[in-house]
Amino acid sequence: MNDVLYAPWRDEYVTEQKIEGCVFCHIVSHTEDDAKLHVLYRDEYCFMVMNKYPYTPGHFMIIPNIHTDKLEALPSETWLHMSALAQKGVALLKEGLHAKGVNIGMNLGAAAGAGIAEHIHMHLVPRWERDTNFITSIGHTRVYSTDFEKIYKKIKELLPKYL
Repeated sequence: MNDVLYAPWRDEYVTEQKIEGCVFCHIVSHTEDDAKLHVLYRDEYCFMVMNKYPYTPGHFMIIPNIHTDKLEALPSETWLHMSALAQKGVALLKEGLHAKGVNIGMNLGAAAGAGIAEHIHMHLVPRWERDTNFITSIGHTRVYSTDFEKIYKKIKELLPKYL
């Protein structure tokens, strides 16, 4: 069978210039590109950025500015700050995007499923009742129900209320 699922909005993911080295360290050092890189927030400890390949609309990550693959080596003040931002991020997703639930997770190491194993990061994935369907399992394809830029702008606009 030669069925094709055409997704023109994904064109930029294939055609844009690839980042050399650690993508998260690139984001740390390129504050002038925050809008292009979809950074939602940054401070002295970490930053929040939209997931470029989201599971659901509003999926973002909290990432320490320190390059490490070891949660156990992360300074406690950075971990506590990330945790506090996660609490605020959950409130934003539930109240601002009307998510009915939120998955929070970290895949520590390639063996645990980390796509970018060299720099730890925490995922916040908003969830809604029946937000999964057969196409993910059968077709190995994700369906993203809304415009990525629209969700980025909405979360960025809501953030000051929650931080």
